Amino acid sequence: MKNIVGVRFRKDGKIYNFDAAGLSLQMNDRVIVETEIGLALGTVATGEKQMPASRLPDNLKKVLRKATAEDLETKAEHELMEQQARSYCMERIRERNLSMKLINVEYLFDTSKVMFYFTAENRVDFRDLVKDLVQRFKLRIELRQVGARQEARMIKGLGVCGREVCCASMLHNLDRVSVKMAKEQSMSLNPEKISGLCGRLMCCLAFEYDGYVDMKKNMPKCGKMIQCEEGKGKVIRQHVLKGEIAVELENGKEITVPVSEL
Repeated sequence: MKNIVGVRFRKDGKIYNFDAAGLSLQMNDRVIVETEIGLALGTVATGEKQMPASRLPDNLKKVLRKATAEDLETKAEHELMEQQARSYCMERIRERNLSMKLINVEYLFDTSKVMFYFTAENRVDFRDLVKDLVQRFKLRIELRQVGARQEARMIKGLGVCGREVCCASMLHNLDRVSVKMAKEQSMSLNPEKISGLCGRLMCCLAFEYDGYVDMKKNMPKCGKMIQCEEGKGKVIRQHVLKGEIAVELENGKEITVPVSEL
């Protein structure tokens, strides 16, 4: 058995499992971990749990240590460097008239590489831009293109519900979203009503989909003829969250019936 903790590198980022390596770690502890691309500073997002070694990947990385005051100071310096790198990169993008949008800049903890995240509608030849960045920062440079959903997660914003977009606040893994999920939840199929800030189908459709499917298991489908206390009728609407259906009786009268009474 091994003690495993979940570590997040950004406030809105995905949670990754790491070997606690005998350290006593609590929620929100700042830690230095070993990753595939080098050292990184993260935050413990899920407490320790024991898992059989057979269920863990062979290349599971370890938590090296709890972050020190010096580590936190280094991170603060990196954030300042990232702002400066962002300003310079945006300036070069404008001067070279490149059809790309810079989203975020990130220094690796050991400053061995700088990563620039961007979006673009079409393929972009950014070789000259990379040369500019290498000449300026004298480090390894990586330009990584992200999709519309990842852009919304990084930039954040308020959804139509008035709250911060789910992808930046509570959904750590972005699941595939389909129109079928909107239909299952009786949503309007108007693209403007079921699309998020990113212009794609809202992530909450996938988050709530399984709950709707479960609640509708014992609910008659629209169009089905059923027998209720007031007579025989046809199901014309489902009120899933209320656990009710609207039924049109043979005499034309419309009634609401709790599913529990069927």
